[in-house]
Formats: sequence, C-alpha cells, structure tokens
Amino acid sequence: MSEAENRTRVATGKVVSNKMDKTITVLVERRVKHPVYGKYMTRSSKIHAHDEDNKCAIGDTVTVAESRPISKSKTWKLLEIVESAAQV
Repeated sequence: MSEAENRTRVATGKVVSNKMDKTITVLVERRVKHPVYGKYMTRSSKIHAHDEDNKCAIGDTVTVAESRPISKSKTWKLLEIVESAAQV
C-alpha cells in the first residue's frame, strides 16, 4: 500500500500562518445544523500541517491530508495548493 492509500481524512482550508519553518496553520471551516433550532452555523478548527518546501503563503487555499504524527501538534501534510493568494 502506498502512503496515498493509507490516508483517511482530507480537508480544504485557508492558510492563516506560515511563520514556522516547514509548518503552516490552516483554518478549516464547516457548516453544521443546530440540533434544536435547525439554524446552520459555521464551525472552524485550526490545523497545523507539514509544508516541506515552505511554498505556501498566507491566504492560499490548500488541501491537507491526515498522516502519521510529525511532531506534537502536526499530524497533517500538505497535498496541494488549490488557489494562490493574490500578491500585493
């Protein structure tokens, strides 16, 4: 089995920090329905992901996949950059 077949979870989100070496922080948002009132709410979580080449910039939309633990807080790896942020 290759490493790609072992991956179970994939998430897409926006890069909010790239200040660490080989690490990005990705904000993943999802919409869930309130159990009583039925209103849809936005829930978010921040994920630390491994970026081997330091090629992500703040504002990029990226896809990350769950992997083996790389450090205490990093258990995700960068798969691809879906959309690059506009350069200012």
